[in-house]
Amino acid sequence: MNNHTFINVNRQKEQNIQWFPMPRKKPRPSHPFKLVPGKNQQYSDQRLRTSAQRKAKQRDYTNAIALLTQLICRHPHHAVDYNNRGLIYFQSGQPEKALADYNKALQLNPELDSVYNNRANYYASVGKLSEALADYEQALDLNPGNFRTWINQAITFRDLGLYNLALENFDMALILGCPEEHIYGERGRTYHLSGDWNCAIADYQKALQVLSPSSAASSLYRKVETWMNQLLKPLSA
Repeated sequence: MNNHTFINVNRQKEQNIQWFPMPRKKPRPSHPFKLVPGKNQQYSDQRLRTSAQRKAKQRDYTNAIALLTQLICRHPHHAVDYNNRGLIYFQSGQPEKALADYNKALQLNPELDSVYNNRANYYASVGKLSEALADYEQALDLNPGNFRTWINQAITFRDLGLYNLALENFDMALILGCPEEHIYGERGRTYHLSGDWNCAIADYQKALQVLSPSSAASSLYRKVETWMNQLLKPLSA
């Protein structure tokens, strides 16, 4: 569960907002977005950001990128807009453009923990795990309460076979209030790979109890179910 964060600059404190893909009832032709002039610049900027987030949730990445590019043209020194556009580049399968935007965002504001988290996810996706761990660590130094970064770093620890460190991170994410179904599934996988099958089964069962195969998290349900079957199959042979 590599979670990416979209920054909303209109809150009193910059907070992380996780985007989940939203299913569309039926495909519709995409039309270029035209901004209706607002009463003032601030309102129209917020309209652009809200529309970009909505279109990204609908997987209309082309128009989401176009909207954020308009914002960047208006405010070339706003780091959050580069981060948000980088996130959509990453989601749309353009990782190098994503990296360029993340680097630009950090050049403009090196204190944004969400950008380090997102860039770390890029590094992890291309196998640069040491670079990913360094960015996750920087993100946590800036914001120890970002439970998504704790999870992402835990998954990277697990990929490196550092299971105890991964488990410590998952436990910390639970303390910080991360939705339990995400933690139980990934923590169960860590117990599974480390050979602690009893703890793995317990966590898989907890995850499946709170997840639904027909919900927005159905892909996570199927993933946990697959892991559970992989674990139980040798036991029933």
